[in-house]
Amino acid sequence: MQIIDQILELDKDLLVYLNNFGSPTWDSFWLVVTNKLTYIPLYVFLLYLMCKNLSKKAILILVLSLAAMITFTDQITNLFKFGFERLRPCAQDGVLGLIRQSECWGYGFFSGHSSNTMAVAVFTILMLKLPNRKLIYLMLPWSIVVGYSRIYLGLHYPLDVLCGLTFGVFSGFLFYTLFKYLERRLVVV
Repeated sequence: MQIIDQILELDKDLLVYLNNFGSPTWDSFWLVVTNKLTYIPLYVFLLYLMCKNLSKKAILILVLSLAAMITFTDQITNLFKFGFERLRPCAQDGVLGLIRQSECWGYGFFSGHSSNTMAVAVFTILMLKLPNRKLIYLMLPWSIVVGYSRIYLGLHYPLDVLCGLTFGVFSGFLFYTLFKYLERRLVVV
């Protein structure tokens, strides 16, 4: 067995283990956690915090940077999904009978929910620079919980989530750096 096959088998075993912690009692909770619309109030609040000390021009650059970050993260995620064509566990024979699953279709490598939430988390942490970066204690666990929700629902393997979180760190840092560069170049203080 090749090393890749061994990794994929371990990934499947970990999925089955984590997914089977679920119960019908908790299903509704995890469906809310995984729903992107759930976080609109959080996004609005974070945007307010990020904008409150910025000029109008800097706010425009911030909003464009965030839109570009989400678009970039989402499109790179799709590029990977259609490049690797790894079926979601809930759509894969040999896994389907082993997990509690949601209805699903398509490819799952890597998780867009994980990459986007982590990108937002990293960008927000860097942008707000609260004392001792206390926002880390809210934003990073939030991202990880959203990632776990994808495993709980049988929509992603743990490796899909881990790779998504990792790419999100890269994307959040990249677009924060871009924002700061544009702010220095285009906003006269």
